Amino acid sequence: MTDGLPTDYGLDPRRVDPEYDRHGGFPVFDAADPGPGFGRFLAAMRRLQDLAVSTDPSPEVWTDAADRVEALVGELEPFLAAEGVGPANRVPSLPGAGSLLMPPWFVDKFEPDGVALRVRFSRFHVGGNHAVHGGVLPLLFDSVFGMVIHAAGRPISRTAFLHVDYRNVTPIDTELTATGWIREAEGRKAFVNAELRDPEGTLLAESNGLMVRLLPGQP
Repeated sequence: MTDGLPTDYGLDPRRVDPEYDRHGGFPVFDAADPGPGFGRFLAAMRRLQDLAVSTDPSPEVWTDAADRVEALVGELEPFLAAEGVGPANRVPSLPGAGSLLMPPWFVDKFEPDGVALRVRFSRFHVGGNHAVHGGVLPLLFDSVFGMVIHAAGRPISRTAFLHVDYRNVTPIDTELTATGWIREAEGRKAFVNAELRDPEGTLLAESNGLMVRLLPGQP
């Protein structure tokens, strides 16, 4: 069990796929070690996202908050970096690997026969009536599919299609379990399934998709 990803998640993909350099693929991103301040920054940003969509202060407070956020933007903007250079999504020890794109998740299983992770949505992800926005769940499932492919040791792949069935309302502020596995594989194709369940085991949503290994030159 880990706060982020297994320590072997960031291994050079060439160890898994000897033909990596012959078919486009993603750039090789090494794990980053930005220091403890980055973890604090992510936690504060997640809380700020929640507050940005759930508070109703006076106009003066909004003005003051805007000044502070704009100042922070000015502090960080000189350090813009290319993809794979900044630490976001490259810190396996942090929840969600250090990315704000997804809610924080924690990996419990990362094996060739499947993956399992805990995820907690918050106010920022609400679509209405305290339920997680339906459009957020495909994003979660697509991330699970990528983990499944990596854990199974398959070559670098992209999502060809992803289908979601919504079975029950997905709650916020509740630790949920997402699991994923390869249903079958044929050549370049891997048909992947995933589920999201609440603490009582109730199925909230399920997904199936197709992951296809990249051909030479495909980005």
